[in-house]
Amino acid sequence: MDIPTALLSFSIAAALLTITPGLDTALVLRTAAVEGPRRAMLAGAGVVTGVLAWGLITALGLGAILAVSDLAYRAIRLAGAAYLIWLGAGMLRAAIRPGPRPFAKVAAPPAPNWFLRGVMTNLLNPKVGVFYVSFLPQFLPEGVPVVAFSVLLAGLHAAMGLVFFAVLTVATVPFQTALSAPRLPRILDGLTGSVLIAFALRLLAERRVG
Repeated sequence: MDIPTALLSFSIAAALLTITPGLDTALVLRTAAVEGPRRAMLAGAGVVTGVLAWGLITALGLGAILAVSDLAYRAIRLAGAAYLIWLGAGMLRAAIRPGPRPFAKVAAPPAPNWFLRGVMTNLLNPKVGVFYVSFLPQFLPEGVPVVAFSVLLAGLHAAMGLVFFAVLTVATVPFQTALSAPRLPRILDGLTGSVLIAFALRLLAERRVG
């Protein structure tokens, strides 16, 4: 496989991966709908930073530890599940809190926290790490600098993710008036919080094969 073919093949695969709904998409959509575009893009920027970090970790060979070490995988799985339960529980508390929550008055953590939450949501998902370990090497042509080319591929994936999150965020703007209704943000918090906790419980119940 030559470099142009590798870049094209990876771009197609990464684009399909980017638009597949998952935790990252749910987090950005919820943030855009409930707290506005700026914080949604901070969350999205955090997610793609996590993607870049996984690319670098994989390029340096550290991701292989996660792939072969049951202890390392279990530790990240438990940390990720605990984090998702904490994040989801916070959203569920917001959903059941009595009283109206106008869009402009939503009580939320400071904006920088959403960047950190995006990073943590991505980095504490061990499946992302294992996926990158098995995914990136398939698109490394012979003779290329492994670290530099792996980071380049991760950068392409991150750029696609940022564009995708921007599109999702912009798509919510026309609906901000409807989203300012008192009940809808609480419904979105309840749904997203439930999804995060359900994913955490799935992680905890998972039995790794091999």
